[in-house]
Amino acid sequence: MKPDPLGLWAPLGEGDLRLVPLAELHREDLRAACAEDPDIWSIYAVSYAPAQFDASFDQLLGNPARLPFAIFAGETLAGMTAWIDPDPKRLSAEIGNTYLRPGFSGGDINGRMKRLLFAHGFACGLKRIQLTVDVRNGRSQAACRKVGATFEGVLRNHMITWTGFERDSAVFSVVERDRERLGL
Repeated sequence: MKPDPLGLWAPLGEGDLRLVPLAELHREDLRAACAEDPDIWSIYAVSYAPAQFDASFDQLLGNPARLPFAIFAGETLAGMTAWIDPDPKRLSAEIGNTYLRPGFSGGDINGRMKRLLFAHGFACGLKRIQLTVDVRNGRSQAACRKVGATFEGVLRNHMITWTGFERDSAVFSVVERDRERLGL
């Protein structure tokens, strides 16, 4: 079991939407989901395309700084997301490593899932939740704005992706004082 001093890595649900801690038993369903959108991985920090899937999945499960979830819509695995670098001293964490298979992208799953995570994070004592997106990923930036996150700026050369690309990252946040505005 991964360290989780804030209690963030708990199953969450609302109606037919469920977030469950990602585990080995989700490997094959997630592999199939990630293979549905092979072009997206070129603008992700880590690739879950077929050739990189097993190594990336193993690294995700083994990384103590990531608390990943499988996202289910009914009985269908819709994608994944994770808490990244939860910090009990600063009471902050990032939501990232998010992927929704094409049939669920652009619908209401992302907004519902983010609202569940926001509400749970604040209930666990977080004061700040960050989302960091490759500036080339306009769809994800629009999704951050749609869920009510505030754009804070761009971190230039923030990271080097799996392709060797020097990525600039758009930073968004939701902070505790946003709860009322967002109805959380």
